[in-house]
Amino acid sequence: MVWALAAIIAIGLLGAVVLQFAIARNGPAVLTFVDRWSGGSVNVALKASVSLGDSPAQKLFVWGPEAKRKNKEALPVLIFVHGGSWRSGDPADYGFIARSFVPKGFVTVLAGYRLHPEAVYPAMLEDTATAIAWAKSEIEHYGGDPERIILVGHSAGAYNVVMTALDRRWLDQHGMSSAEVAGVVGLSGPYDFYPFDSESTRNAFGSATDPAATQPIAYADKVAPPILLIHGEKDNLVKPRNSKVLAKRMREAGQQVELKTYGEMSHNDPLIALASPWRKSQTIRDEIADFAKKLAPRRSPSVPVQRDLR
Repeated sequence: MVWALAAIIAIGLLGAVVLQFAIARNGPAVLTFVDRWSGGSVNVALKASVSLGDSPAQKLFVWGPEAKRKNKEALPVLIFVHGGSWRSGDPADYGFIARSFVPKGFVTVLAGYRLHPEAVYPAMLEDTATAIAWAKSEIEHYGGDPERIILVGHSAGAYNVVMTALDRRWLDQHGMSSAEVAGVVGLSGPYDFYPFDSESTRNAFGSATDPAATQPIAYADKVAPPILLIHGEKDNLVKPRNSKVLAKRMREAGQQVELKTYGEMSHNDPLIALASPWRKSQTIRDEIADFAKKLAPRRSPSVPVQRDLR
């Protein structure tokens, strides 16, 4: 009996080690597999795969309810942008995000962007803006409401969505403004990381002619949609001070911003909390869904918005 119990414990420990190794190699793909295996795919279907440019990375995937809905009212749209230090990641690996939020009443778009070494700043922002513009013009064909677009990103993707909402240049290129984005959610995001002291930031931003202008913190006083920042206090990859400083600066400027910190979470924990079975015992998905559901629709401004020539 003792030997049997020891064997079960050993197998469990080995499984945990194997899972951690697999997550380290391609965490999102593993999370998507585990999510599907543990029953996270009920009534959720891939609706479209769309190319947005010449690069294979410029693409997005649209997910929605599998079954036809009796209520034809358009659903709010959640656009998720992945992390990966601006050098890795594929939206195709993030199906667990769609399976997390479609059942909560969203059409979900998983958006990609060009990565280093193919591209550097501002390519990630140009591509994020392109995905938002596509959703604004096309998402109603998939049951989404173009006036209720919420941006969500993790890590480098959090930088992309927050920066695209704060620095209006990128949406300007598509004839849009941040007034047409209902809200933004940043998970474990870097918002104040200049001077560039890591390989990934030097690779992605080192050639910028005005490095300080690459930082979301530089635009904290600009008009922006409501923003929710989520960060783990034990995040040693992107320090929680990034979210705290941005939230403080935005509040001082009279912006609408919420900050949620989690004492026991590290860098990837807010993302893992969105996958089954972990989301059953976490509050991150509810925090995001509740924030998004209470946002008012955002329409195109009736008068031209003065462009920031910063």
